[in-house]
Formats: sequence, structure tokens, C-alpha cells
Amino acid sequence: MKLRSLEAESYRSLQSIRMEVGDINLFVGDNGAGKSNLYRALFLVHAAALGTFAHEIAAEGGMASVLWTGRRRRGQPVRVKLSVEMSDPVSALDWRYTIEAGLKPPAAAGFPFEPQIKTETLVLDQGRRKVVVLKRDGPTLSWRDEHGRMDEDTMRLLPSETGLARVGAGGLNPEVAAVRDALAQWRFYHGFRTDRDSPLRAPCLAVTAPMLAMDGGDLAAVFATLHHIRGDTVDLDRAVEEAFAGARLSVPLPDIHASFGMVFPQFPQRTFQASELSDGQLRFLALAGALLAYRLPRFIALNEPEASLHPAMLPALASMIARASGQTQIWVVTHSPDLAGHITERCGVRAKRVLRNDEGATWIDGLSRTGLMIDDADADGGV
Repeated sequence: MKLRSLEAESYRSLQSIRMEVGDINLFVGDNGAGKSNLYRALFLVHAAALGTFAHEIAAEGGMASVLWTGRRRRGQPVRVKLSVEMSDPVSALDWRYTIEAGLKPPAAAGFPFEPQIKTETLVLDQGRRKVVVLKRDGPTLSWRDEHGRMDEDTMRLLPSETGLARVGAGGLNPEVAAVRDALAQWRFYHGFRTDRDSPLRAPCLAVTAPMLAMDGGDLAAVFATLHHIRGDTVDLDRAVEEAFAGARLSVPLPDIHASFGMVFPQFPQRTFQASELSDGQLRFLALAGALLAYRLPRFIALNEPEASLHPAMLPALASMIARASGQTQIWVVTHSPDLAGHITERCGVRAKRVLRNDEGATWIDGLSRTGLMIDDADADGGV
């Protein structure tokens, strides 16, 4: 399923914003403009599919920390609302998933500042009519059965549980399961640990790894899968050679553990192990594992991927992003005008500038109220 749009209300600096999502989505802007909040809004939808939505908000400081603190319309509920639209190119069906969370749980239902999931809906758009497939209102959850009737769950949900995970992961409805699985497969890469104890620096269990875990802990297995299972490392070898001026990756055939090292042209007889590489070298290799893996997820989000990278590595990073965009949707948040320029040059996509409006809310320069960029809307005969 392909992500078509994101809508967010009352989440941090996102007072109310709706935007269309393309194949490559590139965001630039000053510190504090809210670029990472757009990224995090999508991550929370992913977390809802996994059933960890409340945990992720709690980790951000709880509802009191994530709610929009600016002016509100009178009578408006104090809630975070997130919604995504997706389309299935095979069935030509469109889906919309919405989740709302707030405070003030019923007595004995949760902790005072714990995120309380209030409502969830999953709606199937069949063109001429829209069908509610999943509906959650407080603790009550129901979903459409094979006969088209809404079946109410006998289990009452806790305010921290998501109905999407309950129905989708539980196999209670195949359509909900398909949407849940699509969202759960998304990958978000927000930096990688490169300290001495980083999982990137250590060998990992030799288990075939089609895509990189979000912490990068199976990077060696991802490289081993490309080298010894697929037997095709042309793109990976090209990226490493371009980024490191002629260096090559060394990936021995694994036994119990998988490992990798680097051979540099200045020292052709010496293999530098992962534990010896610099932070920037290791981060670039982790990004290579994310973007050039055996199998890519349907959506990859990169938050400030240029961090700790030498400027000479940015063209190679942009080339990897362009290569991956032929197989998956890409979302890139960057502070680097150079990286944005390289991506634009290779992909032909214009960077979206994120800023704060007069009310202090995050907005995108040139975004219309319909969610389209003004130039795109004009080209389509819109606003």
C-alpha cells in the first residue's frame, strides 16, 4: 500500500496540517521549525500498528508534552489527531486510518498523564461509498465481519491499547490485517548509535536479513545477505567506492556470526573491522544497509541522515536515495542544503521548506489548505 497523505492536529507544533505525500518527500528548514514533528507524526501511526502508540508518546514526555499549546477553538477537544490515507494499486482501493488520543481517563482505567486513546477508525473508500471497517470508541471496539456486519469485541480495550493492533495482529479481519501489516513494515531511521558499544560495531547472528532493523543491529547480516545470498552487490560496491574514494567492503562468509570490514586503497593489505571505523564511516554504511538492502519496505523515513557525514559522502548518499526511490517511498528531513541539492539533482524533486506561521505552528511554504503544493494545485486546475 502506498501512503497518499498525512493529516495531523494538535501534535506538538502541528496545530493543523494536511499534506499530500509523493514518491520522494524532501524537507528542509531551520532548527525548531517542526520538520522532525512531521516525521514523528508518521512514526506514531507506525507505532499504532505495532500497538506501541501510547508507549511512544509516554517516552516523549506524555500527553502534556506533546499537545499543541497554542490557541484553540472554543469547545475543541484537547486531543492529538493523526490520520493517513493509503492506496492499494492492486485492488485500486483507498484506506484512511485515524487515531485520536487525549487525557482524562475514566476512573481506574489508566494513569493520570498516560496517553488515552479515545477513538480509532479505518475506512475503506470504494469510490462511490465509504465503508467503516474498524471503529473504536473508548474501550469499545468493533470491526466488519465477512457478512458486512459490525462485530463488537468481547474484550474491552485499555486506553493504551490500539484497536488496529488488536484486530490486525490478531487475525480477526483480513482487511484490517493488511493495512496494519503495511504500516508496521515502515522503517524510520533517526541516526544510528556509533559509540563503542553500538550494535553496528559488533558481529551479529548470521540470520538472513532482507531489510535493516531500525537500530541497525543486523547490519552485518544485511551485508552478508547481499553478498552471499543474492550475490549482487553492484549498487553497494559503487556507493562505498564513491563515498570512500575507492575503498571496498569486506564481508566474509558467516559462520555463527556475520561481520564486515573496510579495505582502503591506502592500506590494501589491511581490513579495518567495524569496531575501528569512524562514526561517519559507520553511519554511512548503516544508511547503505537501509537503502540498498535485499528487500526494501514500502516506506523509508530518514531524519537528518547527513549527521556526522563528511561532505564528500553526500553525493553518494543522494545516489542511494535516488536508487531506493525506484522501489519504495522516501521521506527525508535534512538541515543540509548540499544534501537537498544533490537529491534534487538526482531525483528532480523540489525540497519543501518547513517554517513557523504567525501563530507559531509548523507549516510548509507554498502548501495549500487542500494539502497540495500551490504549483501542483495550479497545474491540476485546483486552487
